Amino acid sequence: MENLTMVTPLKQPIVFELEGFYIPPGFGPLLFFLALFTYMVVLLGNGVIVYVIVMDKNLHRPMFVMVCHLLVCDLLGSTAVLPGLMMHFLMERKRIAYIPAIAQAFSVHTYGVAVQTILGVMAYDRYIAVCEPLRYHTIMTSARLHSCCALAWLLALLLIAVLFGFHMNVPLCGRVILHVYCSNRGILGLACIPTPASNIYGLAMTWTVSTGIFLIIAFSYIRILHVSLKHGRINTSIRSKAFQTCASHLVVYVLYQIASVIIIVSYRFPSVSENLKKFFSILFIIVPPAINPIIYGLVSKELRSSIIKHFTI
Repeated sequence: MENLTMVTPLKQPIVFELEGFYIPPGFGPLLFFLALFTYMVVLLGNGVIVYVIVMDKNLHRPMFVMVCHLLVCDLLGSTAVLPGLMMHFLMERKRIAYIPAIAQAFSVHTYGVAVQTILGVMAYDRYIAVCEPLRYHTIMTSARLHSCCALAWLLALLLIAVLFGFHMNVPLCGRVILHVYCSNRGILGLACIPTPASNIYGLAMTWTVSTGIFLIIAFSYIRILHVSLKHGRINTSIRSKAFQTCASHLVVYVLYQIASVIIIVSYRFPSVSENLKKFFSILFIIVPPAINPIIYGLVSKELRSSIIKHFTI
């Protein structure tokens, strides 16, 4: 389906059409139930851990509080996309109004940035815990913990608000978004005029956030590795503690980066089919939120015990 190019800008109310996947006849209901099952897994897995961390005062410690923020972020991203995707599997024409489209795109981009900023804060926390254990509780106070988490969210919201501020008054001359969900890139692709400022800001923001968080995490783990190798020969418990506290965080960060790289690379190769590109972009929304509860549940004995305590009759 091609974008509908018009001589004059569209007038409100604007209703977009999402191109979506090519769905063979009769497969819509099957894909709907598959997406519904996936969404239920995401809601249940993340919701249970968030509930347990909130309710169990013994888990009101920096590591678990940050995990709670990360899982809330996962819920934001998956909820922004999956319910709409399920409905689209059942509808022949996939329509979305202007305001819901902007809200969906804003939520998806906020999810993408907030995940990275929260993981950056978690890396800083792990660095202090392993490299400055005697000063940990002095440095990572409750006030500083909540300030860091709030800053992670605020930074993501402000960066995305500025991004969307560039195109709030841009006239649109098309209705068809060539994707399965709305994004800043998809909506600006319908603009009647060039949008260089938004494109430059978007690239600069993406590069700055990704590189900045990578440097924070790399510095933290280099220092953690140095301390582990230096003192681990004398006290093996230090090396064991470093592994236990950092393994889950590192796995989650690598998982997000792999998903991001797959999406970026797929869009750089014309030979990759449009359906496959869209499928990869959906994986970024589905896979990390579905796997994160399993990763943290397997690594943290305290979290597993608390879950069992809360849900055992």
